[in-house]
Parts: sequence; structure tokens; C-alpha cells
Amino acid sequence: MSVRATTRRRHLGAMLRKLRAGKGLTLEEAGRLVGVSKATVSRYETQAGPVKWIVVDALCREYGAAEAERQAVVRLAKDAKQQGWWSSFADSIPESMNLLLTLEDEAAREDHFACVYVPGLLQTRAYSVALQKANEIPLESAEIERLVDIRMKRQEILTRPRPFRLWAILDESVIRRVVGAPETMKEQLGRLLEVNESPHITLQVLPFCNGAHGAALGSFVIIGGAEPALDTVYVDFHTGSLFLEKDEELERYRLAFEYLRAQALDMKASSDLIYRAREEL
Repeated sequence: MSVRATTRRRHLGAMLRKLRAGKGLTLEEAGRLVGVSKATVSRYETQAGPVKWIVVDALCREYGAAEAERQAVVRLAKDAKQQGWWSSFADSIPESMNLLLTLEDEAAREDHFACVYVPGLLQTRAYSVALQKANEIPLESAEIERLVDIRMKRQEILTRPRPFRLWAILDESVIRRVVGAPETMKEQLGRLLEVNESPHITLQVLPFCNGAHGAALGSFVIIGGAEPALDTVYVDFHTGSLFLEKDEELERYRLAFEYLRAQALDMKASSDLIYRAREEL
């Protein structure tokens, strides 16, 4: 099975497992409702092998999934074998990145909080190159270019005919930390000013003067599905990544994002602060 299929199946399995658990059904009970074995339901949830979308559809209906939720899950089942644009990179990028790209490809919205660097979706090429060069493990030039190429290609999701909604909150340290040469940072800040004029992107800055805030969780992304129940939180650590989907985990990060959004400057004040930071370079 391709890596693309593996990551889509992982997401599909997690969603089916979550829906069943929400209904309070055992594997055997779920299978009996749609006329399949306990082993089949288990296989669908554990990403083992192909799936039949008609069975997935029947399970979603028995689980009482909302219409938009059911359609999203069925679409994922139908597309499980499709190859994404990143399939040519699949053998050389971590499975966590494959899953991130799969989730992002299906997303209806993304909420970002960044406390160190500009989110990858909003980085300029020069800024991204400078970040890769700052890696504690030196990378070959060809490897840096490959990683940056993936990031730049990923950004095309924002220029689709129907792009998802991106809401990004940046700690002021993100716009003050000079990554690369001053000219590189000026270009990056200019890019942020530009995207804040986009109708599907909202950018806010959380200023130093606001003091302590609810960002003890560090940088994170809430990847929004067609329904809130399909949301996933992505937390990127320097040593790895976490994907969180339990209701209590989602609620904690949603609450944190709402708290940060309320404390951050509005869009105009944020752009003014970014402009001043660029002028000071």
C-alpha cells in the first residue's frame, strides 16, 4: 500500500473509531448493525487493508454522524487509494508529515498559534532556507532545497479555487526574531502584511505588552474537518510531532486558541506592529 493510502487510512480508522466510541458500541455490536463481522470493523479502524465505502457509509449512519461528517468520512474512504502531490517525496519524509499533509488536504480550516517561527504556510522561500540552515545537524544544500521545495509546494493549498480558512496568531517574538539576513526578515514581514489582506486569511499578533497569556501549550495547529468532531490538533516538537483527537484534548486547545485570539491585537493593529518591526530592521 502506498504511503498516501496509509496516512488516509490512519485518519479514516481514527475517525471511525471515534464515532463508534461516541455511540458506545462494541466492535461486535457495530458489525451486527451493518451486517459485517467484528473483525471487519476492527480492520477498518486499525488501518489494515482496503475499505468499502458503502460499509463506511452504513457505519456512519448507524453511529448517528452528522450529514457533513458522514460525507467527509465517506469521501476519505473513497479516496483512500489516491496519490497526493507529495507522493513523490513519501519515501524520504516522516510519517508524521505524511499524516499532516493528508489532514491538511481534507481540511476546512486551520487555526495556528506560533510562538517561535512564522508558520510554514506563510513562510517565504528565503526565510524557510534560513531556518533549515539553522538546524543543529548540518544539512547538505540539496537536502535543504528538497525540504524547502516541499514547504513551498504545500503553500499552494492557500491558492486553490476554494482555499480553507487560515487564522494565525503570532507571538510578537515571531516577528522580532531575525531569521537569516535583515533583508530576508524584511521580505518575510512584507509577506505577512500581504497575506493579512487576503479574504481567507486572518493574522493577529500577540504583543509583549499583554504580558502572560494562555500559550503555555507552545505552538500548535487545530486542523478543522467538515465537522468539529473531525478536528485534529497538531503539535510539532523539535524531537517529534503529536496528533491529538480526544474530545478533552480538542477542547483544551480550542479554549487556548479562543483565549489567545481575545488577547491578540486586531488585524489592523497587528499589521501596524508588523510594519513597525520591518521599518526597524
